[in-house]
Amino acid sequence: MAVCARLCGVGQSRRCRRRQRNNQADQGSSDSDMDLDEEEEERIVCQKQQQQQQQARIGGPGSGLESCTNAAAGPSTTSGDASNEYGSGRANDTTAGPPNPESLLDLPPELLVEIFSLLPGTALPSVALVCKQFRQILSTETIWRRRCTAEFGMKEDLRKMEVGGVSSRELYVKRVNPRVKSGRFMKLLPDYEHMDYRDVYMYLLHPYRNVLGLWQPDIGPYGGLLNVVVDGLFIIGWMYLPPHDPRVEDPMRRRPLFRIHMWESGKASVECMYGHKGPHKGDIQAVKNEEFSTKCNQTDHHRMPGGRQEEFRTWLEEEWGRTLEDIFHEHMQELILMKFIYTSQYDNCLTYRRIYLPPLLPTDLLKPGLFKGTYGSHGLEIVMLSFHQMTARATKLTGDPNVPAGQLTLDVDLSRPVVLPDLERQRSIEELSRLVQGIHEEVQREAQQRQAADAPATEAPGTDAPPADMPDVPPIDQQEETQQGACSGAAGAEGMEDDGDSGACSGNCQTGLSSSSTTNNHPDAQPFILPLGVMARNEVYPRTCKKCFYGTGLIAGHGFTSPERTPGLFVLFDEDRFGFIWLDLKSFSLYSRLTDQLAHAHAPTMERFEAMLRNMQSWTS
Repeated sequence: MAVCARLCGVGQSRRCRRRQRNNQADQGSSDSDMDLDEEEEERIVCQKQQQQQQQARIGGPGSGLESCTNAAAGPSTTSGDASNEYGSGRANDTTAGPPNPESLLDLPPELLVEIFSLLPGTALPSVALVCKQFRQILSTETIWRRRCTAEFGMKEDLRKMEVGGVSSRELYVKRVNPRVKSGRFMKLLPDYEHMDYRDVYMYLLHPYRNVLGLWQPDIGPYGGLLNVVVDGLFIIGWMYLPPHDPRVEDPMRRRPLFRIHMWESGKASVECMYGHKGPHKGDIQAVKNEEFSTKCNQTDHHRMPGGRQEEFRTWLEEEWGRTLEDIFHEHMQELILMKFIYTSQYDNCLTYRRIYLPPLLPTDLLKPGLFKGTYGSHGLEIVMLSFHQMTARATKLTGDPNVPAGQLTLDVDLSRPVVLPDLERQRSIEELSRLVQGIHEEVQREAQQRQAADAPATEAPGTDAPPADMPDVPPIDQQEETQQGACSGAAGAEGMEDDGDSGACSGNCQTGLSSSSTTNNHPDAQPFILPLGVMARNEVYPRTCKKCFYGTGLIAGHGFTSPERTPGLFVLFDEDRFGFIWLDLKSFSLYSRLTDQLAHAHAPTMERFEAMLRNMQSWTS
């Protein structure tokens, strides 16, 4: 077998390893020998070459070194024990390299491979400029494969793809559009035969690294959620769509909008995946920091033979899982038609702004993240739940003409728990309204008192006092409020349950975290039922809950006119579900966690996340 070492002499090249596997297969070798890991092969070959190089460095045949060592060893070298001792000791010395290396060049090549594999990929070109040996070692695929995995989460193995013989149909149908059946949409596989991890890193992953992660498209009030991920030799932009209304517990649906891939060595191209005629030419442009835009160069691929009517029927089936005839509510038909006309005009030429998942803090009531929620005639929408000291906030990632994406849909005061009455009294909407409305009036009084106390400061030039009728929407960077700790509504009910005293506060009216921690004295689950007259899109909701808190929900007229925060009840069912009762609307929204694994999505700091929330609200205000 022709042993073709890499440029640095660290191991065989991929082609020679492939020939070796083929020869072993012809000779009837086992599958385990054929699947020998490339790192193990490089290590074995490297050890042999090191021994040869070391022997050449310390002296070859006829140099007299062997006779000198034998003479120094004395007559004892003829004994078996002494021979074994000498053989083991000297052999280890010769293969281990210099005992005290003075520079990196004295280290064995396989050790340099391990060291270089830990460096960022952006630093490796500078390392290659040091000397010829470093440049040769950096040609090793092991280094670049590890960088692709560590920095970008690349899970597919190029060798496994090649050996496995993945067909173009399987690759396209399984990863791009499971609904596509026609062979005319198929594409040939990229040229794995001549593909190197270094090329994948240099021409695909590193140049497009800034588009990985979560993004919100600028589609007017509707927004959305785009997740750009690495998948083998592809970077795919998946648009996440909520399940069909009202099945909030179902998993998210995904639709590919674009993909970046390598069809040949040293070149990556962008394709638009919108429409039903398969991939076609597209483009991606970085507009500015934390923002990029996509452009389709062949929008005719988005059109269907039956015209706009057929496009609308297809879109309606995919978006809502039904036909227009199945939707009897006239107002709902108008909303659906309006969304189709508005969103289809973009033709996948969109601008995306980066969004982050909220950081997890030890004091959080539950794990923050993304949730799907029911919003009446508007269907299911995606919200982001985050915690800010004693406040929980749900921000819309997808929106509607009334309350657009980016707005704060729920604002929950975690320092004001609500203890529900017995099941019989829970059925009365009047009883629940009395509890929540009492807390709401108290919050308004406290806001007015704070406003009056701060009046001299707010009258200074260039400052504005917060409106008295909206005390629940303070700026995100000004949330350090002092709770007054009055005892009414929920706190009174809590004290009555603890001590049996109908009018006692029982010490539960405290400030900060201590007020919230008092709810831990209650059972983990308490019975829950929706009051009579409250509408729910999904009647299948949990019949027990852990905790309830006072909060406000944002409602507005069409076009986000006359926005107003109205009181409601936040209901925590478990770690993955919560609900909100809109008292003024007599409506119930159920939220279920989005469980997809989202890479490159977490905010680096809490300050960065809060700045993103402020920007999201300004996009659609």
